[in-house]
Amino acid sequence: MSNFDFKKLQNGSDIRGIAITGVPGELPNLTETEAQRLGMGYIVWLSRKTGKAPETLTVSVGYDPRLSGRNLKNGLFMGMGPYGAKLFDCGLASTPAMFMSTVFPEYNCDGAVMITASHLPYNRSGFKFFDKEGGLNKSDIAQIIALAESDEKLAEFGAPAFTDRQILILGKKSYPSQEIDLMGTYCAHLRQLIQKGVNHPDNYEKPLTGLKIVVDAGNGSGGFYARKVLGPLGADISSSQFLAPDGYFPNHAPNPEDREAMQSVALQTLSTGADLGLIFDTDVDRSAAVDHRGREIARNGIVALAAALVADEHPGSTVVTDSITSDQLTVFLEEKLGLKHLRYKRGYKNVINKALELNAGGVDCQLAIETSGHAALKENYFLDDGAYLATKIVIKTALLHMEGKTLDSLIEDLEHPAQAVEARIPIKAADFGGYGDQILSDLKAFAEKQPEMTVVSPNYEGVRVAFEDGWCLLRKSLHDPILPLNIESVRDGGCGKIRDKMKAFLSSYEDLELSALDRI
Repeated sequence: MSNFDFKKLQNGSDIRGIAITGVPGELPNLTETEAQRLGMGYIVWLSRKTGKAPETLTVSVGYDPRLSGRNLKNGLFMGMGPYGAKLFDCGLASTPAMFMSTVFPEYNCDGAVMITASHLPYNRSGFKFFDKEGGLNKSDIAQIIALAESDEKLAEFGAPAFTDRQILILGKKSYPSQEIDLMGTYCAHLRQLIQKGVNHPDNYEKPLTGLKIVVDAGNGSGGFYARKVLGPLGADISSSQFLAPDGYFPNHAPNPEDREAMQSVALQTLSTGADLGLIFDTDVDRSAAVDHRGREIARNGIVALAAALVADEHPGSTVVTDSITSDQLTVFLEEKLGLKHLRYKRGYKNVINKALELNAGGVDCQLAIETSGHAALKENYFLDDGAYLATKIVIKTALLHMEGKTLDSLIEDLEHPAQAVEARIPIKAADFGGYGDQILSDLKAFAEKQPEMTVVSPNYEGVRVAFEDGWCLLRKSLHDPILPLNIESVRDGGCGKIRDKMKAFLSSYEDLELSALDRI
């Protein structure tokens, strides 16, 4: 029986923890030991889910550039190896490629694990688990954790029968694995998509000849996209930056939501005269773009662009987004593109699962996307794949280029708010969940009585309130004792007026720290 509380590592549908020392006050809680237990829990869970004996299962494991990646990989192998599973070592990889190891026929994996903590600092790491149906849900992770924590639950499944396969690698205990070139297969897949999508009449093999594209990988896993996808197809990638994997992420956070990161790729795109800029997060399940004028296509812009890419082939389709999208985006999707917009909840699994639910119910939904850059398309297994979205963008850029047009023409009708701000308000109450729920309930009742405030409905997360010149959304954080408050206004200074009204309401709650409101 493990004495460690593995539930502290669960972050929604992911596992996340501190993997190495280096940050004062942050001690590791996700080491090889925890990885081994989670590997045991996963292989037992996967065996039960598939109905296959563990020794007949094939599982792939890959990692991002974090310094802890190889050690955590070995921990997983130590957990799964004794059960006899065939283990593929994918080395440096992207999260979407790991899922594709269950799709590509040459690998046909039953499951996959990506070792990553997305855009979090270098000392963090974590696991994203997959089976053939896609990324696991929160309830699946809870089941894996329950197995990892309990020798008794594992014993119910039966003792590992292949402990005699243990080997030594450079003096370290491990289990046999097979190295595979998953990223090579994945890159070839993306290259073929671009060749077929552009279908260049004069240069099918190198359809991106004449295009200059900046790729910013932020020293994460995404450098492959420039070197092994765009370059071989003829694109000029000479101005790309931060392609080399570096687990310290020394240049900027590999995160399309990070202001410094977006400014960096925008400046590089503009200053080098590139036709397009692309930026990925660490594990390449998120992306954003920059047009030839150096203007960011992120947040509401990336949602609008992704929707524009599917609108022609799927008129009237529903686009599921997270809760903080703008009113102007809804107008663009519904009035300009002829689509339907369902504003749902934060969390990439939430929007994906809602899209799956809609399709199962007979509603056509081709796109589930967060303003964070998580974009999942029906045509691509509803896998949130930053490189796949980038590939769709590159194809359209090349087609428009042949017509003498540029990418920004697709979203030129998208209007933007004059101001958009976010404040994250800490909750100091011990029962922060219940405290937050009470505040949201009180806000709804309060707003319904105010003539200048209108409670927006339907609304699936928190309380969204419309004002004459803008709106705000107060919601609970998915995982932390925080109340995020998003405010947008069509007028300069409008956010300040909405903030003042919200601060007046929230000031009566003693267990809220409201200083964040003064910084917006």
